[in-house]
Amino acid sequence: MLRRIGLHLALAAVPALAQTAQPAAPHVFFRVSLSSAAPKPLDGRVLVFVKLGSGDKEVNTEEFAPEATWVAAREVHDLAPGASVEVDGGDLAFPASFATMPSGAYEAQAVLDPNHTYNYSGRGPDDWISSVVALSGWSPMSGPEPVLTLDRNPTPDPLRTAALETAKVKAAQSSAAEQIGFESPALTSFWGKPTRIKAWIILPPGYTDHPKERYPTAYWTFGFGGNLDSALLSGMSIRKRMDAGTMPPMIWVMLDESCPQGTHEFADSVNDGPWGTALTTEFIPWLEQHYRMDAKATGRLLNGHSSGGWATLQLQINYPQIFGGTWSTSPDPSDFHDFTGPDLYAVGANVYHRADRTPYPIMRDQGKVIATLEEFARLEAVLGPWGGQMSSFDWVFSPRSPSGAPVPMFDRATGAVDPIVVQYWHDHYDLANVVETTWAQRGTLLKGRIHLIVGTADTFYLDGAAHLFEARLAKLGADPHFNYLPGKAHFDLYNVGENRGALFDQIGTEMYSVARPGVEWRKPK
Repeated sequence: MLRRIGLHLALAAVPALAQTAQPAAPHVFFRVSLSSAAPKPLDGRVLVFVKLGSGDKEVNTEEFAPEATWVAAREVHDLAPGASVEVDGGDLAFPASFATMPSGAYEAQAVLDPNHTYNYSGRGPDDWISSVVALSGWSPMSGPEPVLTLDRNPTPDPLRTAALETAKVKAAQSSAAEQIGFESPALTSFWGKPTRIKAWIILPPGYTDHPKERYPTAYWTFGFGGNLDSALLSGMSIRKRMDAGTMPPMIWVMLDESCPQGTHEFADSVNDGPWGTALTTEFIPWLEQHYRMDAKATGRLLNGHSSGGWATLQLQINYPQIFGGTWSTSPDPSDFHDFTGPDLYAVGANVYHRADRTPYPIMRDQGKVIATLEEFARLEAVLGPWGGQMSSFDWVFSPRSPSGAPVPMFDRATGAVDPIVVQYWHDHYDLANVVETTWAQRGTLLKGRIHLIVGTADTFYLDGAAHLFEARLAKLGADPHFNYLPGKAHFDLYNVGENRGALFDQIGTEMYSVARPGVEWRKPK
């Protein structure tokens, strides 16, 4: 019921914004039918994808070319096997009404997303998809109505499936990893149903052979789009590095921060629930009773990337008595004076464009802008009001509206920022502000414990907020440890040459020196 309850609230509050993003346009209909072989009627969001034909096996959005694919959407309820609906490409569409498409040779494909997970993880095993249909010489205003039949589930990526199965086998054979699903009393009370903190526990080499030895523990979490499977893959990569002797022997807790709303980032939130409280007062004490962990602040260290980087920053800042340091990489904005570009506190702030109407970019690749913030937000609105990056920020940071859904920080139609909501964000989740306002109480516990690493060419411009945050920490005398890696982007930050993930070696070594100062851990050569 968690997904169903949250979805009802989100759909009650957000679609009105999404559907007003474009003016009324001529109708361009696609007929989408559900195969009679489907086992039952289905609810969900029907998505129609169209792009210039190239013989692809699927038609999908392209992260580094957002306007290359046209997308239209419609919510459906109890779509029966054999029944069909019309999806209007002139209604809820990206990048514009399909009526503006020039005639050409296109390909089209339909998807029914019953769980509203497309914004977070793309096509999943419960989705229904159609074959790719060629629309040769198609004109949206005069061509025949295309017909797309949802007749199968997506095929999992064979390479990822194989990698995951291999990781699970190795974990079981070596006793290197254990999966945990801890039912949290605090979260269960908030949601009114059993709610679990999920993680993979990665044990160091020799853990079983040395039953009296205790270990420092690193708490890790991923960026937006990750899940429990990706936590295992990352964890087994870390175990491989420990086996090779390039990382010190530690216990790694690979935390899953995904949720139907996006990522909860282990923050206490009026919308997502008390995830920080549950982690620090329930889950960690339980772990320390069941595993040989140091069970003290200097032995509890944090590491996360992107949204996980922000999560670990806020955990260190809000619970400095629990954790002995964070190594946060490419974190989401820590100072909202630069929220991937826009200053949310500026008079008349707008996340789509500057005062001179030039657009704010959101993605770059080798210095070239490949997407604007407006494109990013408008595509998300069409794909659905559930689980996208922008709506995920609202679920974590925003106050709750009378309907029960979070109040959007900005208007999806115009990009205009709501200053009342931003004030709430400022008071509770602007980490630079939180550190400043609580420094008298927390300063001695935070000094020297905040490490941040980001590339100077970060794909999402996250280096800007890092510079602002570092300056404010330095002014407080917080002894921040910030490292800006020249030319590194968001997705190659951990690589050193051909050595993928090598940054983990540095981070692990620095963590171990906090937990075991002066202790030599490297294997003799």
